[in-house]
Amino acid sequence: MPVYNAGSYIDRCAPSLVNQSLGADAYEVVYVDDGSTDDSAERLERLAEAHEHVRVYRQENSGWPGKPRNVGVDRAKGKYVQFVDQDDELSYEALERLYALAERNGSDIVLGKVHGTMQGPSNVFKRTVERCTAADAPLFESLTPHKMFRREFLREHGIRFPEGRVRLEDQLFMARTYVRAKTVSILGNYPCYQWNRREDGGNNSSRRITADDYYGHLDKVVEAIKEGTPPGDLQDRLLRRSYRVELLRPVSEPRVLRRTGKDLEEYFTTVRRMAMTSYPPGVSEGLPAISRLRAELLVRDRLDSLVELARRTEQIKAHVEVDDMRWRNDKLVLRTRIGMVRGDGEPLTVVERGGRMLLDPELLDGIRGAEDWEVPDPFSYAYGELIVHDTADNHWWYPDGELTPTLEPLGGGRHRVVVAGESVIDPLTLSGDAPMSTGAYQVWGSAQLLGVGRRPRLAPAPGSTRIALGTVAVGTPPRLVSPTWAGPGGQLRLAVGDPGRIGTTRRVLLRTTADHRLRHGVREVLRRLPPGARKNIRATARRAEGWMLG
Repeated sequence: MPVYNAGSYIDRCAPSLVNQSLGADAYEVVYVDDGSTDDSAERLERLAEAHEHVRVYRQENSGWPGKPRNVGVDRAKGKYVQFVDQDDELSYEALERLYALAERNGSDIVLGKVHGTMQGPSNVFKRTVERCTAADAPLFESLTPHKMFRREFLREHGIRFPEGRVRLEDQLFMARTYVRAKTVSILGNYPCYQWNRREDGGNNSSRRITADDYYGHLDKVVEAIKEGTPPGDLQDRLLRRSYRVELLRPVSEPRVLRRTGKDLEEYFTTVRRMAMTSYPPGVSEGLPAISRLRAELLVRDRLDSLVELARRTEQIKAHVEVDDMRWRNDKLVLRTRIGMVRGDGEPLTVVERGGRMLLDPELLDGIRGAEDWEVPDPFSYAYGELIVHDTADNHWWYPDGELTPTLEPLGGGRHRVVVAGESVIDPLTLSGDAPMSTGAYQVWGSAQLLGVGRRPRLAPAPGSTRIALGTVAVGTPPRLVSPTWAGPGGQLRLAVGDPGRIGTTRRVLLRTTADHRLRHGVREVLRRLPPGARKNIRATARRAEGWMLG
């Protein structure tokens, strides 16, 4: 852990580091103090005195985390190193689980599921993956260094963090490791790393970033990928992430709509130059339709067209349809479809014309350079899925099943691209192969279509009928699971309660009763409960609406 003026954050994080389930005799905690001027050094010394497996090193201030991380790796004694930032925490079993996964597979890198206020849902951690590489897994969607690395792997390839004030140092380090790693493992069924946003904003840099500064460092990341891969399809695919996310960001919504004048011109000129000099042609050619159009307008020097495209694309929203929802063997099965609609409420389409498939002419009408924009593959980078958000612990979980892209004809050669399919929420295994804990869960959709990504609430389309389901009791001992439509937009939510805890049971059943969700299956629920809990539930339900249950 690199430390600089961490203050009380040292004491907040320390318990999660020194009390790992792996056992104090199996690992060490190495702090490298980068010339702190507050009381961080004293706090660290107290930790070292209290815990034999804590070691502290001090050095002159280097101004950035790169050098203290390198010093930590050099001084470490273990077979593996795990990087942690001073604002963050590890879950209790993180090291034990990561180490076991690494040893089982001979891994060079192990990614542990990340959660916290700095991390939203990431389908990199959708499932646990024993063995993969950058060639067959979306590793470049996770570019922070909060991972476990085999120390000899880093030493063998001479991989170190850049030292000094270097932007994107994490991306550069990860790019060098990913392209060289022969075995990578992903731990997706246990939240390992809590990535926290500081209340004072202290983990967000306040130094002004210029376009030349930022993209000069991005160019080094691009070069690192080129150095580690031969020209061709794999290299293009790995470079596509930085092109799509980093390079096109200043000419996409919302940033291209917020910047004006010299600031906008500076970013436009910088990313245009980099697009023309740093990336092979195959990178932009493989992008989805709207992203590829942005790349074309960028190279053609059409800033005005990029601004107008961003203005229209910003208005595109996801359109969710819940075709079916039912309980099957105590699992919640949903059939859903997600498409996109333009700002005028009409579907975002592709149109067959003269043997070619063109991007929605009405979306592009009047945008210079975007006329008759061809879509060679409407399913390029198209995918969809459902996500369940545990609102209490801020964890994101992925049900079984994916939404498959398909074309739906609308007549007149027009088609809409949608993702559709069946998803299965198993209350006994959703939370990392463990039962869902007591609390409230929100269900979201996620879709990428034609280069537009949206994460809508899973709610019936306006005017459609909401499917009503009853509460079920699952598992032994049983827990109650109740689907409801509530909150903004009437989002699908799951209330999970433990019948053994009367207060929790009352909250769950009051909600479900008020929404008329106890019409079916109530007798079966009551039958599976202990007599005492059964009595309390009856009383709670009667008070809610005067229903006579059982």
